[in-house]
Amino acid sequence: MSFDTGIRLSLQELPKPLDQLSVSELERRRQISAVTTRVLRYLTEKFTSLGFEWTLPVIFSKSTDPLWPDPGASIEKRIEVEMYEETVRTTLSMIVHKLVACSLVYSKLFTISPNVRIEKRERKFTGWHLYEFTQLDFEARSASSKDIMELIEVILQSMMEHLNADCSETLGSLRNERLRVPTTPFDSFNREELVSRYGNEWESRLPIEIHDPVWVTNIPREFYDYQDLQTQKWDNYDLYVPKYGEILSGSKREWEYDKILTKMDRDQVPKENYALLLRLAREHRLKPSAGAGIGLERLVSWIVGVKHIAEVQPFPKIPGNVYDL
Repeated sequence: MSFDTGIRLSLQELPKPLDQLSVSELERRRQISAVTTRVLRYLTEKFTSLGFEWTLPVIFSKSTDPLWPDPGASIEKRIEVEMYEETVRTTLSMIVHKLVACSLVYSKLFTISPNVRIEKRERKFTGWHLYEFTQLDFEARSASSKDIMELIEVILQSMMEHLNADCSETLGSLRNERLRVPTTPFDSFNREELVSRYGNEWESRLPIEIHDPVWVTNIPREFYDYQDLQTQKWDNYDLYVPKYGEILSGSKREWEYDKILTKMDRDQVPKENYALLLRLAREHRLKPSAGAGIGLERLVSWIVGVKHIAEVQPFPKIPGNVYDL
């Protein structure tokens, strides 16, 4: 998860709610919405055409993404409520649900999932963070990281070509230039290589240097991302785009009980929050898979070229700001 895109805004430049927009600003929001509709239509039709089952999202559950020990996570507050004498949490991501559903029912699935992450309020001005956002989450049983990365490259390239043909006038008005169609395969960088080149600020430096989307691999993260415990290398991947930063995060998944348990102990993850996942792994019912989550607001922001990601939301969810709607 990107710390900072290098885009810094002032208080006056932050997106405003709909009722405070001028006529011209409302028209710009309408144009952004038109592009968003085309992006969603393209992605959902593409995934269903490839045999992915479209599943419905989950808002509350006992298990959700721990977002730990991911160093990019910056959560000010985790929302927990009591429901029928049980403690449940708002969805941080549907990763646990994907792993279970992909193992037991669907060989390939995707969902459009709301995510609530109360980001620290100092991220208000990065232009890239929200406290409520939407992911297109997908998973494929027995897939490899290479399979998922190649799938995304083909989908993004074909989507850009489609958008240039389908809404070139709207994109031209928003961007003042034609949408650049990336060539495939995308370049790929090991995180250790980027740290050596840029230091610990690589996440903000990389988007400034690139002209097309690039993969970043081997990122220390949560227990469910696959890791070779002998080499300490991670079999995962994030996709970074020019100027903005990370728009997709994914991985090959852990499925073996002993290994998951070892990593939970190492990272001090509360096992009681993942009792079902552990039971399925112990019973050998958890299956190998790989997948990713695409931040839809981030994807659209990059496509239309906004200054702040909340411009693509009809009701902005900017860290530190709470509006009426």
